[in-house]
Amino acid sequence: MTMEAGEGLPPSTPDTADLGAHLRAAREAAGHSLTGMAALTHFSKPYLGLVETGRRPTTPDVVERYEQVLGMPIGTPHDPVRLTHEWLIGDPPVPRQLRAGRRIGTWLIESLEGRVIELRHLDDTVGSRTLLPVIRAELDQAEHLARTASYTDVLGKRLYTVIGELAQLAGWVASDAGHYPDAQRLYLSGVTAAEAAGDRALGAQLLSSLAYQITNVGKREDALLIARSAVTGAPDASPLVQALLLERLAWAAARLRDTDTTRRALDAVDDTYDQRSDGVTEPEWVYWLNRAEIDVMAARCLIELGTPAAAEPLLTRALAAYNHDHAREVALYQTWLAEGHARAGDLDAAREVLARIDTTAIDAGSSRLQRRVTAVDRLIDRRAQKKPATSRQPTE
Repeated sequence: MTMEAGEGLPPSTPDTADLGAHLRAAREAAGHSLTGMAALTHFSKPYLGLVETGRRPTTPDVVERYEQVLGMPIGTPHDPVRLTHEWLIGDPPVPRQLRAGRRIGTWLIESLEGRVIELRHLDDTVGSRTLLPVIRAELDQAEHLARTASYTDVLGKRLYTVIGELAQLAGWVASDAGHYPDAQRLYLSGVTAAEAAGDRALGAQLLSSLAYQITNVGKREDALLIARSAVTGAPDASPLVQALLLERLAWAAARLRDTDTTRRALDAVDDTYDQRSDGVTEPEWVYWLNRAEIDVMAARCLIELGTPAAAEPLLTRALAAYNHDHAREVALYQTWLAEGHARAGDLDAAREVLARIDTTAIDAGSSRLQRRVTAVDRLIDRRAQKKPATSRQPTE
């Protein structure tokens, strides 16, 4: 059996059909033909026809292009809480036969999968300003293949897995660069691709990544709900994936000062991490999660919960073992060590740690690191002036 162009996406829902109808009405009201809109948006005419008639999901990037061309807002399902709910209760998509295009084979899919791994590991050492446009270009190309090519069911699922992983990586790097609306759109479109691939764990990874961003720069109650749903919605995930999802749940709870939920989640992280084994296959995208990373997150949560002294040995041990080629992560974790010292009252130690941080990642585009350094520097100044901090800076 062959899966044709774009096949494997979730069947349309009434909301999807309604939004497609809104796109069509807006286009016709502006006097654009479908052919003209295809040229202006750089999507194919057949593809837009399927979207407008509700036979294909209306993804955020399609809505965004319509809005740009028409110069007007169009109702769009960008609400992450709503999408999370739909993801949580929805059934896996059933592939449907669509039209044929250029046929792709195993070699191309394997090349795309290898490229995703390369890009993911480059994020350890390459700045977001350089890496983001590269990932976005690769994502655009993969999405173009999904719309225009034909492929077997098996290869189609692998292609949509590539798209979902690229969307998660692009969202993560965009968020690091401070492009939060773009990151959210990327995460949500990635969830659609993950559902097309039938990859529940990847969908949970995308939603928990979004929850992590919202925890830091958005409505924290929404973040906790999304993070909790990601854990609930992937009960069969591998041990490392479960540990990752639980970490982000712990962080969302800590930012809300929900001590009980935070501690339960951190205990569950330890339990699931200890269940890993050579006989359990883990997705490549969780390669980086190890004991040092778990200790860092636990320390961050402890600082948020008001027990910075307990965080210091965890951070010190993790930093001592950390690969210093990963300059951004080392710098970020040092900001937490500095904050822990400051909140424990040792301002000299906090200043010393902050002074030795390598800030080259800021020049490479890491808004996240810039915000952390600024926030901790201000905290130290407030503590030095013996003025209580009435509010916390957004942290990541």
